[in-house]
Amino acid sequence: MAEPARKRLSYTEYLDLETRTDLRHEFLDGEAWAMAGGTPRHSRVKVNLITRLNLGLGAGPCRLFDSDLKIRVLESGLATYPDAAVICGPVSRDPQDRNALTNPVLLVEVLSESTEAWDRGAKFAHYRRIPELRHYLLVDAGQARVEHFARQPDGRWLLSEYGAGQTVGLPELGLLLEVDALYQGMPEEDEEDVEGPEAG
Repeated sequence: MAEPARKRLSYTEYLDLETRTDLRHEFLDGEAWAMAGGTPRHSRVKVNLITRLNLGLGAGPCRLFDSDLKIRVLESGLATYPDAAVICGPVSRDPQDRNALTNPVLLVEVLSESTEAWDRGAKFAHYRRIPELRHYLLVDAGQARVEHFARQPDGRWLLSEYGAGQTVGLPELGLLLEVDALYQGMPEEDEEDVEGPEAG
């Protein structure tokens, strides 16, 4: 993550910061970080992912939200914007922030060099404190690889890894994600494909 924009913000001050700057920030323990811009490959994977998830969910009880939606982890206070979130049934809102939802069953992050360690480590530790969360997907923007963490009945998280030619199944959500479909139409890698100056 990048340097914090300010030290020791209240949540109200954080919301004011987002309104004043018109930027998305992650927030935790009084610190706010501006979210990063992505590479063309990151953007393309995210578009393919959102398209497949939305088609797979159809008109069922579960709804897909993109990275404009803020998720708040009530137990730890983290506020963040995952690349995709699925919520089934009625939404639950953060009592401090009507625009932040608190009850995703699926969260997805498309990995980038600047955020991979955060997405795999501390951020996932925060996400695991969401009682409703059942699935966490990490999608690699650089190669055909998807990691699926699924919460087991005893509370443990089981990791399954998928590569080219394989399909990620989330039967309780009615979803089948073909890994190859997430990488269709990828732009060529370029030495200038670097992320924005801010990370989140």
